[in-house]
Amino acid sequence: MTAELVRGQNHPLSGTRLEIRVSAGRPVVAGATLADADGRVPGAEWVAHPASPRLPGLEVSRQAAAEHRLAVDLDALPEAAHQVNVLLALVSGADGPARFGAMAAPFLAVTGADGAEVASYTITDLDAESAVVALELYRRQGAWKVRAVGQGYADGLAAMLRDQGLPGADGMATSIEEAVAQGMARAVSAPPAQRAAGESAARRVAPAGGASDDGRAVADMAGHDPAVGAQGRGAGESVPAPGAAQPSAGEGPVSYRHPGRRTSTPPEPAPAAPAAEPGRPPRPVAGDATGWTMDERLYNQVWGMFEDMARTTAAYRSAVDFAESRLEQELDRVLSDPRTRVGPAADAARAEARARQAQLVEQARSVLDRDLAQLVAEAEVVEHALPPAFARWDSPVWQGYQVPLETPMALRLGDLHLPERKDLRIPMLVRLPLERGLWVDSGRSQGGPGAGLLDSSEVRRLAMDCAVAHAVRLLAVHPVGDYSVHVIDPAGAAGSALAPLLEYGALREPPAPGAHGVSEVLARLTRRVDLVQMAVRSGALDSLPADLDTAEQLLIVNDFPHGFDDRAVTQLRYLADEGPSVGVHLLMVADREDARVYGPVLDPLWRSLLRITPVPDDHLADPWVGHAWTYEPPSVPVGSDVVRQVLWQVGQARRAYGI
Repeated sequence: MTAELVRGQNHPLSGTRLEIRVSAGRPVVAGATLADADGRVPGAEWVAHPASPRLPGLEVSRQAAAEHRLAVDLDALPEAAHQVNVLLALVSGADGPARFGAMAAPFLAVTGADGAEVASYTITDLDAESAVVALELYRRQGAWKVRAVGQGYADGLAAMLRDQGLPGADGMATSIEEAVAQGMARAVSAPPAQRAAGESAARRVAPAGGASDDGRAVADMAGHDPAVGAQGRGAGESVPAPGAAQPSAGEGPVSYRHPGRRTSTPPEPAPAAPAAEPGRPPRPVAGDATGWTMDERLYNQVWGMFEDMARTTAAYRSAVDFAESRLEQELDRVLSDPRTRVGPAADAARAEARARQAQLVEQARSVLDRDLAQLVAEAEVVEHALPPAFARWDSPVWQGYQVPLETPMALRLGDLHLPERKDLRIPMLVRLPLERGLWVDSGRSQGGPGAGLLDSSEVRRLAMDCAVAHAVRLLAVHPVGDYSVHVIDPAGAAGSALAPLLEYGALREPPAPGAHGVSEVLARLTRRVDLVQMAVRSGALDSLPADLDTAEQLLIVNDFPHGFDDRAVTQLRYLADEGPSVGVHLLMVADREDARVYGPVLDPLWRSLLRITPVPDDHLADPWVGHAWTYEPPSVPVGSDVVRQVLWQVGQARRAYGI
């Protein structure tokens, strides 16, 4: 459970590899200092800042930005370091407020190596301060804790460093400001001002308005929820030593460098970026993001594209809202004055107001088009470099598909886009193993173009085809024998959709019909969950029955709740709640309206599942800036045999291993 700290409160840290996420309403400089047992910073080599972002066990961002991720490995810190202070400072001379009191309250979250949030802190009650000690990680009796500090300094960064006992604090503050000014830490545009006040809460709570069940959906691209963009760090990660090579900052209107998860695997060399033409943004390069493997770089780059699109679209919408508000105010002033209410002067004033509004909108659209054009160019490059787990079904990589030897870090569930640029589609990637079940909605509530022209039977057919496509992809990206599929189809309505799975042996036998078939499958999987949970808790995994399938299990449920009694519903809820932690995953194909007879008892089930649709639908909400994203399901090209080809490869591999 996440601890929401208040000023002065502390919380124990169970792990030593951490990531500290910072969210602010404006670009800020994020840094950290190491302190000795007396709480003093002995020298400049104990300070991590944009000009020198790495210390043993500590890495901060090279850029001033509204979003930061600081990496901490407490075991790798110098033995004399007893304390880590996380510092925030406003960019000197930059556009925007010169004090924290004039912007949204900064929000910080401490996450573990698995991405799970440990503690969070919103720094409130700041006023004239331009620098603040946000958090403190400190060692007591061999254990580490985090404390919410929130100590602000009106005299800025230099005063804060002096207070920590750093020799030459003024010179250090000057060097940090110069690094920012010289572009070593290029500022990234902040989220729109209109949304800033509630931004920290929005990162933790999904927005209301018809998306309460799906508010975490986009956040699941990062493997946990709901803080968008937070990526866990690998269990075997080591923090680079001081002086290690740093990636150079990009140029242009959009940043494509996004910190992300790393593993202990030796890093692949980063691709070389082509030289940019003078006055133009750099040409995009696939894998141009942090990570120790190419797949990891691509995953982080896709997530960065999502962030960039969300941010630049939010800025555009904010500018349009501002232009409309300003126009209304100016027209109100004209109408409120009897001398300018009518006549040529009034007409001229109204025309000028509308012209100013049109100019503001045009300027905002120009910036949006520029940034989105860069993203379109990057999407084109990245799409062709994606591995099978991340690629569309029409990608050439599937033509040379081979059953993998290890499970990938993520899986593509479809695409996401916004109405401002419908041709720009961002891959929707979710981390593996799945932490939430999937629900393919077979109802008629979809909002995509042409959805209203489909009758209920056609939507149900498309939903089952979509579920089978997801199942095939899951089988394809796992090693031989690491994934098994089960199906509940009491009415036998999914026969044609399941035919490829049966033909190539991915499904051993047709699903048994009726209530008996439902209860038999649920009982078998419930027993597996119970046995594995007991074995894990007692540390006796070698005592599991020999006939127990220890592979990951996927249960496809069609036409729920047909064939389900109260006991079966209870078992299904149990599998949805407890199954993912021990490798049993649920894929529901259902219309929620069909289950209304159970009343609110099934509401927790629907909320626990990630809702996707067989036709485009703008139902996915992100908790970052509140966009409603349109989800585009994965589609197999008409006339393509790619699914059967992949299943044939999987079947061949299974037979070779005697499965």
